[in-house]
Amino acid sequence: MKKELELSDYRFFMPLHLRWNDLDPLGHVNNVIYIDYFQIGRGEYMTTASKTWDWFQHMFVIANINCDYLKEMRLGIKEPRIGVRVSTIGTKSFVLEYVIVSEGKNRVPIIHAIGSSTQVLIDVKEGKSIEVPEWLREELKVFEPSL
Repeated sequence: MKKELELSDYRFFMPLHLRWNDLDPLGHVNNVIYIDYFQIGRGEYMTTASKTWDWFQHMFVIANINCDYLKEMRLGIKEPRIGVRVSTIGTKSFVLEYVIVSEGKNRVPIIHAIGSSTQVLIDVKEGKSIEVPEWLREELKVFEPSL
């Protein structure tokens, strides 16, 4: 049985800036743009959760990504933001979960989308997967005490 989504489970949130070119002819954010938002959140999350993470020295590839669209987003929604968290850490990979929310009536959050991605750590020079370094595992566990 899957656990109910709790926004309080997400320690990391950042604002999203919806752009005119994010919209499709129906006037709502195009489905592929949500994956862009995941990428933006993932980039900021990594350098927040891991003070040692350096995009010029460390790298992963996305082995899987998915998005469940729950409620459309349109230009002018109040305070859109993305939450990111690590849900599991494996031997060579870890899973990030995402939630995209905005502010509704009476400040009640509106959940627009949820998703996840599996990151596989790689040695860029060798082009092969590597184990999650112990320093990264520890930093993520410190940032995400529920791991």
